[in-house]
Amino acid sequence: MARIPGLRSRSPVAGLHRRALRPLGVFAQSVATTAPAGAMASTPLLVIAVAGSGAPWSFAIAAVVVGLVAACITAFARRMAAAGGLYSFTAKGLGAGGAYACAVAMIVGYGVLVAVALSGASWYGGALLARLLSGPAADTGAVAAGTGVVLVVALAITAAVCAIRGVRLAGRVMLVIEAASIGLILVVLVALALTTAPTVPAPPVGGGAGGGVGGVGGVGGVAVGVLPALAAFIGFDSAASLGVEARRPFASVPRAILATAGVTAVLYLVATLVVLAAPGATEGATSPPTGVGGVDDLSWASVLMDLGIVASFGACALAALNTLVRVLFSLAREGVAPAVLGRTHRRHLTPAVAVTVAVPVIAAVVVVGTLAGVPPATVFGALVSVATLGFLAAYLLVCVAAPRFLARIGELTRGIVVAAVLASAALVAILVVVLANAGTGLLITVAALVAVGAGGWLVLRVRRAAALRGMGVYDETTTADVLGAPTSAPPR
Repeated sequence: MARIPGLRSRSPVAGLHRRALRPLGVFAQSVATTAPAGAMASTPLLVIAVAGSGAPWSFAIAAVVVGLVAACITAFARRMAAAGGLYSFTAKGLGAGGAYACAVAMIVGYGVLVAVALSGASWYGGALLARLLSGPAADTGAVAAGTGVVLVVALAITAAVCAIRGVRLAGRVMLVIEAASIGLILVVLVALALTTAPTVPAPPVGGGAGGGVGGVGGVGGVAVGVLPALAAFIGFDSAASLGVEARRPFASVPRAILATAGVTAVLYLVATLVVLAAPGATEGATSPPTGVGGVDDLSWASVLMDLGIVASFGACALAALNTLVRVLFSLAREGVAPAVLGRTHRRHLTPAVAVTVAVPVIAAVVVVGTLAGVPPATVFGALVSVATLGFLAAYLLVCVAAPRFLARIGELTRGIVVAAVLASAALVAILVVVLANAGTGLLITVAALVAVGAGGWLVLRVRRAAALRGMGVYDETTTADVLGAPTSAPPR
């Protein structure tokens, strides 16, 4: 084949199925990662507990912050198609150090998010089956735990198979599951609002989801409520990791990210308003499995609620896994991670090795915790906290990188500077509040992750300095593209 000056003969991310995923599949990836059905059923309760009737404002503020972050991410997504997502973007603005920090944050965020989804599905599914078979969940802990372990294993295997089979199949599965789950949750919430006698809402409880941050309603409560509200949006950016495989990535990926932020914001606000319209529906509800208090008065609603949440968590596990393995794949292609993680399936053109390595490790964390007798609420809450910190760190880095990247290529605008400054300030403030009020266990976990990440950086600086300098690879036009040769050949 003839060589064309200035063009590569092979893309740095060759081996993935390029330009195969339709825009709807790209959108499904980001929506599924946020698990909106599960968030709609539980997050409004957490926010209302601290913000009271001001809960919609907490969600509105969180949505604005997410919108600012999305503006920074799409500044890259309109110009680059990268399997590494945010860390590949960050590399173009902050260099190797920023890229490495963002990659670590993404691995922690998405890796733990897969565990969160498996844990959530295990929690709700196990409790549901226990109630259906043996009465109150409190008397059937063994049934719930056993069912939960089986669900974790089954979902982990299913997610791994779908992830290996390809993004087109995964996109269809996630789209159907999320559409059905969101529909179920909306039906149940509206039914509860219509069938529950209105009562005077209980005053917000100090601390609550804010981890002891003061505030019992009012402005302070609204501010504290932003923390759990923002956590409901994590993962909205995951479509960025499909830039290589998406058709027209410079259009479909930014649209998917922005649309996900907008759609989920509307869903969360609607769910919060519905719950506030029937305060009696939330009495006594502090955690799953019932999801929304008073739901036991409608047995059909209880079953639908839990089924919708389990399905949503399953789709979330698959979507988060899709992003995680592409981050590992990209790091391996750059020489930062073991090369074997950069190998793709010969037929399906997916990061199959990364899937087979990541899934057992993540599933084992949840299974071991369950078998050890750790309460589901403890496992789920701890994992959510760690995942949220990972995402917040990654979002902060990409926001700082955006104006530097655009300035370097001569396309900096006032709008992106304002978005980056406001988003960065908000994220720093949220991180400070979270860490200042974190428990000892979370602080130890964060310190351990930072230590491991710093140790990895030092080792790479000594052994693979060139690989670090080359971080941030993205899909590039090749000679084959220009000459019309097939673009989905399976080089490995």
